[in-house]
Amino acid sequence: MTDNQTVQAYTDAWTQSIEAISELVAPLPEGSWNRATECPGWSVRDIVSHVIAVESELLGDPRPIHSLPRDLLHVTTDAARYLELPVDKRRCHTALEMTGELDYTIIRRSRALRNAKQLPNEPVRWPAGPQSRDIPYHELLRLRAFDVWVHEQDLRRALGTPGNLDSPAALVARDVLLQGLPKVVANRAGAPAGSTLVVDVTGPVEFLRTVRVDSSGRGSVDESISLAPDVQLTLDWETYVRLACGRGRPGSVIVEGDRELAERVLANFSVTP
Repeated sequence: MTDNQTVQAYTDAWTQSIEAISELVAPLPEGSWNRATECPGWSVRDIVSHVIAVESELLGDPRPIHSLPRDLLHVTTDAARYLELPVDKRRCHTALEMTGELDYTIIRRSRALRNAKQLPNEPVRWPAGPQSRDIPYHELLRLRAFDVWVHEQDLRRALGTPGNLDSPAALVARDVLLQGLPKVVANRAGAPAGSTLVVDVTGPVEFLRTVRVDSSGRGSVDESISLAPDVQLTLDWETYVRLACGRGRPGSVIVEGDRELAERVLANFSVTP
């Protein structure tokens, strides 16, 4: 694809996923908004608040003036505090207020994306509080499609309404998560030089990837088949997403080969903050 086609593909993936969130939460009764999700400390309302907050900040809206309570045990870093502030601000909002603000934000953000003048590689600000930095415009769109889809899946699991595991944004998520896999294996798990690990993922999104650690201890990932890897992990796509996003436990993973190395990899599998 050309750079402009890539931008459009990421925009389309984001649109499909964020509109799916709107459709998912629109009919929810008030009580369902307080249902816990797999995001530590966050309810359904909190995840929707987070999605609204990030898109609003990208639109240039000012951040809310608000003081966080001191008893939020899941908030342990400056980055987490930055994300939590607009979420906590909305914890008193009703279901009607939440759906209204979400729909209005989607309309505004969609219009802004249609009218955007940025070139695909033009630096833009990624709003992440203390971790804010400039990234290429196409990368910002990729990360937004990824983040919104992951939170769509958080909501679906909490509400018992599975779906969109093979949507366009799911394929974006696959690529984002695989990009972090070499660091998991080589750096966090400390796989020795010369070792290989195969990940065989089944289900709505299927793929097989090999992570190789070179003589300098650096990891890389490719699509070639390794016939005798040190470790092979076989798992379904949803389990892969949950583990890679810090949402699940490795109980449903089939492990072959060096179990000690496999356990270190699985213990460090999350690639999201």
